Amino acid sequence: MEDLDVDQVTLALLDAANDKDSLVQEQVRKSILTLGSQQPERVLSMCQDYLVKHPKLIVGHRVVILQTIELVVKSKIDEISYPKIKSVISLASDEMTRSKEVVPDWQQAASNILVAVGNKHINDIMEEILSKFQPGVLPHFFVVQTLASLSDSNVYGMVPFLNAILGTMLPMLGMAKQDNMKWVFSSALSHFSESILEYLANLDKAPDPTVRKDTFSSEIYASYDILFSNWLQSRDSKLRLTVAEALGPMSHLMAHDKLEEQLPKLLPTILSLYKKNPEHYIISKSLCQILDASVSMGSRVLETQLDSLLQALHQQICAPMDYSNPPTVKNHNEILRCFSILANTFPDRLLVFVLQKLENSNERNRVGSLAVLRHLINSSTSIMESKKLLILASIRQPLADHSNKVKKMVVQVISAMAHHGYLELDGGDLLVRFIVQHCALPDTYYRGQRPTDPEEVTNEALRSMCDNTLHLFTTTVGRLTDVLWPMLVGYLTPGLYSNATTPLCKSLILLANKKRAAQDPNFTIDFSAPGTNLPSPYVLMIRLLVNAAFPFRYRGHGAPSLNLLNLLSPNIHPNAEEVWEKAIPPLLAQLDESSSDTIDKYIWEDGILQLLSKTLVAIADDKWSCQLATEATRYLSTYNHSLEEKSFLYRCIGMTLQQCYNRDLVKKQLQEVLISVRHHDAIEREGVAMGVGLCASNHLDATLAKLEEFGKSDAFKKSSGIFALLKDKNEVDTEKMKSTLILCYGYVALNAPEDQILSHIDGQILKSISKHFNTKVLGIKVETKDMTMKMSLIQSVGLIAKAISGCVRRQSYLFARKQELIGVMMDFIKAESTEVMRTPVRHLVMTTCANLVNLDPVLTEVDNFDILRTCMNSVYCLPPLDTPDKGKEDEALDPQQREVLYSETFKALSDLLRSVLARDLSPDGLQTVFKHIEGWLSSGQDHERERAILTTLEILQFYLDSLNVKNMVTFHNLGALLGRLAPRCTDPVPLVRRAAVDCIYTLLHIQLRYEGFSLDYRDDSVEGLISLRERLDNPDHAVLYKTCSELTKIISKRLPQQQLSTLLFLLFEGLVDSQSNCSRASSVILNTLMKNRGASLQDLVPEVLEVLHTRMQVISEEQVKVAVAQSILILATQHLQTVVSTLISYPLPFDSWSCEMWIALGADSTIASRIMEMMIEKLNVMAPYVDKKESMMRPGLTKVATSQPLAMTCALRELMLNGQTVEAVASLFPQLFSALLLRVGSSVAVQLPKDINSNSIGPDRKGPSKSTIATFHVCGVAVEALRILLARAQLEEVVKPLDQDGAWDKMKDPQQHIEGITLLSRAMAKHAGPRLPAIVEALCPSLNNIYECQRIVVTAFFAELLNHHVVTELMMMDLLMNNMMERISEPCCTVRMLALRGLGNIAVGSPEKVNKYAKELLAAMSAGMEEKDDPGKHITLEAMSGLSKVLLYLDQKNVHLLVVYIFMKIKPFLENESDEIRCAAIMLLGNLSKFGSGEPVFKDQIHNVLVSMLLHLCDPNQQVVKACKYSMRVCAPLVGSTQITTMFQKHLHEDKGLHYGEFVNDLTKYLIQDFPNMLNFYHNTVVQFFKSNWADIRAGAAMFIGFLLGNLPENLFIHMNMANVTRGLVMLLQDPDPMVRAKAAEAMGHFH
Repeated sequence: MEDLDVDQVTLALLDAANDKDSLVQEQVRKSILTLGSQQPERVLSMCQDYLVKHPKLIVGHRVVILQTIELVVKSKIDEISYPKIKSVISLASDEMTRSKEVVPDWQQAASNILVAVGNKHINDIMEEILSKFQPGVLPHFFVVQTLASLSDSNVYGMVPFLNAILGTMLPMLGMAKQDNMKWVFSSALSHFSESILEYLANLDKAPDPTVRKDTFSSEIYASYDILFSNWLQSRDSKLRLTVAEALGPMSHLMAHDKLEEQLPKLLPTILSLYKKNPEHYIISKSLCQILDASVSMGSRVLETQLDSLLQALHQQICAPMDYSNPPTVKNHNEILRCFSILANTFPDRLLVFVLQKLENSNERNRVGSLAVLRHLINSSTSIMESKKLLILASIRQPLADHSNKVKKMVVQVISAMAHHGYLELDGGDLLVRFIVQHCALPDTYYRGQRPTDPEEVTNEALRSMCDNTLHLFTTTVGRLTDVLWPMLVGYLTPGLYSNATTPLCKSLILLANKKRAAQDPNFTIDFSAPGTNLPSPYVLMIRLLVNAAFPFRYRGHGAPSLNLLNLLSPNIHPNAEEVWEKAIPPLLAQLDESSSDTIDKYIWEDGILQLLSKTLVAIADDKWSCQLATEATRYLSTYNHSLEEKSFLYRCIGMTLQQCYNRDLVKKQLQEVLISVRHHDAIEREGVAMGVGLCASNHLDATLAKLEEFGKSDAFKKSSGIFALLKDKNEVDTEKMKSTLILCYGYVALNAPEDQILSHIDGQILKSISKHFNTKVLGIKVETKDMTMKMSLIQSVGLIAKAISGCVRRQSYLFARKQELIGVMMDFIKAESTEVMRTPVRHLVMTTCANLVNLDPVLTEVDNFDILRTCMNSVYCLPPLDTPDKGKEDEALDPQQREVLYSETFKALSDLLRSVLARDLSPDGLQTVFKHIEGWLSSGQDHERERAILTTLEILQFYLDSLNVKNMVTFHNLGALLGRLAPRCTDPVPLVRRAAVDCIYTLLHIQLRYEGFSLDYRDDSVEGLISLRERLDNPDHAVLYKTCSELTKIISKRLPQQQLSTLLFLLFEGLVDSQSNCSRASSVILNTLMKNRGASLQDLVPEVLEVLHTRMQVISEEQVKVAVAQSILILATQHLQTVVSTLISYPLPFDSWSCEMWIALGADSTIASRIMEMMIEKLNVMAPYVDKKESMMRPGLTKVATSQPLAMTCALRELMLNGQTVEAVASLFPQLFSALLLRVGSSVAVQLPKDINSNSIGPDRKGPSKSTIATFHVCGVAVEALRILLARAQLEEVVKPLDQDGAWDKMKDPQQHIEGITLLSRAMAKHAGPRLPAIVEALCPSLNNIYECQRIVVTAFFAELLNHHVVTELMMMDLLMNNMMERISEPCCTVRMLALRGLGNIAVGSPEKVNKYAKELLAAMSAGMEEKDDPGKHITLEAMSGLSKVLLYLDQKNVHLLVVYIFMKIKPFLENESDEIRCAAIMLLGNLSKFGSGEPVFKDQIHNVLVSMLLHLCDPNQQVVKACKYSMRVCAPLVGSTQITTMFQKHLHEDKGLHYGEFVNDLTKYLIQDFPNMLNFYHNTVVQFFKSNWADIRAGAAMFIGFLLGNLPENLFIHMNMANVTRGLVMLLQDPDPMVRAKAAEAMGHFH
C-alpha cells in the first residue's frame, strides 16, 4: 500500500476525530491508534502536522488528537525514534503553553502526553519543562501541574530533580497572585512531598539510595512558611483545602525543630479549617499526618495543644456519618486514627477526656464518645488494660440514656468489652442487665408514618442486635460462662423482661447443656445464695409453665420455656425429672406442628394444667405444694398487665390447692386470691372463678364457706348502700366484686363432686347468687343494671344447669327455680339491641336456656313459644357479619372479635332449638319449632335466608338422628315443609340452594322412617338428590331448571296423595316470591300448555313470538329464560316455516332477545337441520350485494349488502351458538362451510344499506339505535358465523391456530383478506383433511361465478390447499391443478397471482408430482416473471417464489437449457427496493444452483453476484438475510474453493446468528488465497455499494473493504485501485448515518 493512501486515510480520520457521534469518535480514535501501532512515527507526524496546519482548530478537536498522540506514545514508546520523541515533547509543550489563559481540557491533554513520555524519557521531559520553569518568571499553570503529575507517575525518575525544582519554585511562590496558581503550587508541593516520602520509604529500590529527608527540609520549610502564613488564609475554600492537604505530607519532611516550633501555630490553624470548609476528610487526613509526624519525633509541644486537639477531634467524631457519602465515612476513620495516635502518647489524658465527654447527655456527643471508646478498647488493648475499672465505672451513665442510637453504640462497646475481659470484673453484671433489658424492648409502632430520620434505630433493630449479642456471649466468649450461669436465671421471672424470655431461655439452654456435658458441679443452682437475686424454684417453675401456656407470645417463648424447664428439673425438684422427661417432649412436638392460628387454646392450656397436676402428684410433698401455692399467689401481681396469663395463673393456683391437704392454708390462699383480684376486668374475674372452682373439686365445703365469708366481709360493706354514690374512685366497685362471686359459685357447681353438689344448689349456691344480684336500697329490692353482673349471672346459671344435667343422669331432681331463671334470661335478651351485637349476652343466655330446658319440670307451650320467638328474632335480625359498626369507636369490636361472637351466638341458638325439639320429637314438635323459622325463609335479605335454611337443616338432621318410630304414623306436615323448602333449591345464594336440597333429602328420609323403613334403608330416588345437590353449584339456568324438574319427580314419587294439594297451594304462593323459585312453576305451566294446545296456534305464531320477545326483555331469572326458550322450541316443532319467516323479518342487527330466540331453536337437532337447509338454499341463489352509486359527486360504485342474506347469516350465527346443533352441523358441514366461505368473500368491503330495516315486521316496535347499527359489520357477521361453525363442528384444532394468528380479523380487512383465507385453508388442510373433498366439490362451481370476490376467495382457498400433501392423499390433485391452470388466463390480476401461488405450492405439498407437471409449471412461472400487467410486481414475486419451490424437485433434464436464462432474469431483482422481491430472487438463485453444477458459465455468474450476496447478509430485512444464508450455503460448492464451501456450510444457517465481522474477515483471507485474479473485480464491486440506499449495506461494504485490505499481502496490492477505495471510504466517513461512519473509520484502521 502506498504511503499516500495511508496519509490520505489518516488525514480523513483526523478530520473526523471530532465527530458529533461518540461511538464514531471512539472508532475513529481506535483506527488512528491501530494505524499508529503499525506506523507510530508516521501517524504521530500526521497528527503533529495536522495540529500545526490547523492552528484555529476548535478545542474539542485538538483535545481528541492530543489524546490520540498520548495513547500512541503510551503503547508504542519503545518503538518511537528519539528525534520523534523530541518533536512530540516540543509539540506537547507548545500546545500546553501556547495560550497563557488556562484552557483545562486542551492543556491537560498536552500535559498527559508529557507525563506519558516522561515515564521513559524523564530527562528530555525535564529539559523541556524546566526551560519553561525559569527562575524569576511565573510559569504556566500546566507546567507546574505536569511536574506534579510526573512526580506521581515516575517517583524514582522525578525525586532526584525535586531539590532543584523546589529551589527554583520557592521564589515563584511569592510571585503567585492568582488563586489558581497558588492552588497548583500547593497541589504540586503535596505531590512532591508524597513522592519524596514514598522514595525514602523504598530506598532499597531507589536509583539513588543516598537521598535523605534533610535534603529537602529547608526548601520544604520555606514553602511551608509561605503556604501556611499566606495562602492558608485565602478566601477560596478550594485553595485552603489544597494547602491543608499539602501541609500533611510536608510536615514529615520538615526539620524536627522547625516542626516543633510551628506546631503551636499549625495545629490551631488546621483545626480552625473545620469551621470554614464543609469537606472535612482532607483536613482530617492532613491532621492525622501532622500528628503522626509530631508523635514520631517525640514532640513536647504537642501536649500543650492536646486540649484543643481533643475538643476538635471530638466534634468531628460526633458528626453523623452518611454511608451514601463516602467522604464522611473516610473522615470518621481518619479521626479514629488520630485518637489512636494520641492514645499511644497520652493515654491517661485521652481516656479522661473521653470519659468526661460520656457524661454529656447530648445524643451525638455520646454516640461519638462511645465510638472512640470502642475503638480504643479494640485497637489499644495493652494501653487500656490498666484502665478497665475506670471504664466500667464511667459506662454507667450512658447505660441510662434514652436514645436508641446511643444504646446501639453502647451495645457495640459492651460487645468489645466482653471480648477483652471487662464483664468478669465488678460492675460487669450491669452491662449484662443492659443487654437483657434491651432484649425485652417492645416493638416500635408508626401510625401510617415513616420515621423522619432515615438513620433512626427502631426498637426492633436494637432488640435484634441485643439478641445476637447475648447469643455471642453464650457461644463465643468462653470466659463468660460462669458469669452468665446462673445470673441469667434471675431475669426470667420479673415481668419487666417478658419480651426477653426467648433469647434468655435459648442462652440458658446452651449454658445448661454445656454445664451438664462437662458434669460441672456449678450446674446445681443455689437459689438462696447471697447477692444472686435469683427467684425461688417455685416461682421459676410457675413462670415457665405460664410462659408455656401461651407459647406463641413474646416472640414464641413457649418452646424455649418448656425446654429450659426440662433441663432445670434437678434444680426445681428431683422427683419432677422423670415426669417432665416423659411429658414435655410430646408437648414440644405438638408445638412444632402448630401455629398461633391452628393451636386449640383450651386443649393446650388444659395440657399444661395436667402437666402441673402430674408434677405435684410425682413430688407428693404437701409442704412443697403448699409453698408453691403461697408463692404463686404472691407472684400474681407480676401479671397485672398480662391478664390472660394472670387468669391462667389463678387456675394453676386452684390446681395446686387441689393437691394441698392443709385446709387452713387452702382458706388462707383463697382469701388472698379473692382480695388480690381486680374485679373490674372480665378475664381476671373468669380466671379467679375457674381457679376457685378447681379448688372446690377437693375442698367443696371449705370453698363455699370462704365465698360466703368473703361476701360478708368489710370489702363489700365499704362500697354498698346508698352512699356508694360518694365512694372513692380507687375503691373496688361492689358490682364487679359481686360479679366475681356469682361466677365463682357457677364454677364451684361445675367442678364440685356430683354426689355432693345437688344438696347445695338451692340452699346455698342460688341463694347466695340471688342475694348478690339483687341489692336492697332503703329496704327496697332493686335489680342491678350492671352488664358485668348480668353476664356473670347468665354464665353462672348456665354452669349450674350444666352441673345439674350431669347429675340427673344418675338421680331425679326437680329444679323448682327453672321457670323463674328462664324468665330472667328472656328479659336480658329482649333488652339487647337488634341493630348491632357487641356483647355475648345472646349466646350466654341461649346456652344457659339450652341447659335449663332439659331439666324438670317441663315448660308450657306458651313458655316454649316465647323462648323460641324471642331468641330467633334477636338473632336473625342482626346485620351481616361484615356490616360496619357505626357506634362509638370505643364500643365497637374488632373484626376478629365480631366473627367469634357471631359464631358462638348461632351455635348457641342451634343448641337451644335442639334442646326444645328433644322434649317433643314428633311432627307437631317439629312444626312448633319450624313455624318460627318459615317466615325467614322467604326474606328479601340474603343473610336472613341463609341463617333460616341452615337452622332448618340442623333441626331436621337432629330430628332424623333422634327419631325412634314405634308405630306407623303419618308425617302429616311433609307437604307443608316441602312447599316452603323446594323453591329455595333455586335461591340465588349457592349455600341456600345446597342446604335446601339437604333439607329435602333429610325430610324424605324422615318420611321413609315414618313409612316403616329402617334407619339404614336407602331409596334410589331419594339418593338421587345427592347428585342433584352437586349440580346446584352451577348457576347455569339450564342446569338449575333440569335439576328442579328432576327434584320435582322425586318429590312427586315420595309425596302421599293427601298432601299434594298442600304442596301445590304453597308452590302457587311461591310464584310471587322475589327470588328465582318462580321459574319452575312458570315453566311447568307455560310449557305444558304449549304442548297440549300448541297445534292450534298457527295464526297466532307471530303474535306469540312477539309477546315472548317482549317478556324476555324484563325477565331477569335465568330459569325463566330457559322456560321461554323451551316454549319457542315447542312452537317451532309445530309451525317451523312460520316461526323462521317471522324471526328472519326482525330488525337488524338482531337484539339480544331475538338472538336468544334463534339460539333456542338450535336445541332440537332435527329443527336446526331443517332451518339450515332452508337458509343454504336461499343464500346460494340470492344476490349478496348490489352496486350502488354512493354520490353524484363521487365517481365509482359502492357495494351495499342485501338484507335477506345478511339476516340469514346472522340467524345461522345465533342458531349455531346452541351446543345442541352439533349433529345438524355435522350432517350439513360441507354445504354450510361453502356457503359461509363465499359469504365471507362476498362481504369484504360491503356497506350496510341505509334503509336496512325498511321491510322488517312490527311497525310499532322500536328498532335498533344508531350506535348499535354503527357497530354492525357485514363481513364481521359472516366471519363470526364461520368461526362458530368450525367450533360447533368440533374442529377446535382448526380454530385454535386461527385465533392465535388473528386470522378472523384479517379476513374482515380488505388488505389482509387473502392472508386470512390462506390461514383458514392451511388449518383445514392440517386438521380437517377428510372433510375437504366434499368442500372442494361444493366450492368448484363458484370459480366461474360472476362475482369476482367469490372467485378470489375460492382460488385463495384452493391455492393454499395445494401447499399440503393431503390433496394428493385425497386424490384431488388433478382437479385442483386444472382449476389453477384455467385461472392463469383469468382477467383478474389477483386471481392470476393466486393461481401462480397455488402452482408453486404443489412443490411443497406434493413434490412427487412436480415432474409430472414440469412443462406446465415452467411455462406458467416463466410467463409470470415476464408479466406486464403487474403494477405491484405481485405476480412476478409469486412466479419467482413458486419457481424457487418447484426447482427443488425438478429433474436436470427439464431445466438444463433454461438455467442461464432464468439466472439472467433473476439478477436485476437482487437490488430491488421490495424486501419480498429481493428475498424471492435470492431464494430462487439458490435453488437454481443445483442445476449449474459443472457449468463454467454458471460458476462465473455466481462470482458475479457473490459480493452482492455477502453484503445482503447485512440487509435490514431479516428474511432477506435468511435467504442469503440459504442461497450462499447451497451455492457454495459452485464457488470453486473448498475452504469457502466449508465455511459457508458451517456458519450460514438460517436459525443461527452470524458475527458478520469475523465471518467477512475469514472469508477475505480465503478469497485472497484462492481467487487473487478476482480481487480487482471484487473490490470494484464493493465500492459500488458505498452508494447503496441501505445504511446497513454501506456499513457492510466498508467492513468488507477494511478486512480485505487488512488481510491483503503487500504483493497483491497491485490488483487494488487504492485511490478509488480511499475516495470511497473518505466519502463514507461523511455519511449521515453514524454506524456507516464508524465502520468506514474501522476500515481505515486497516490501511497499514
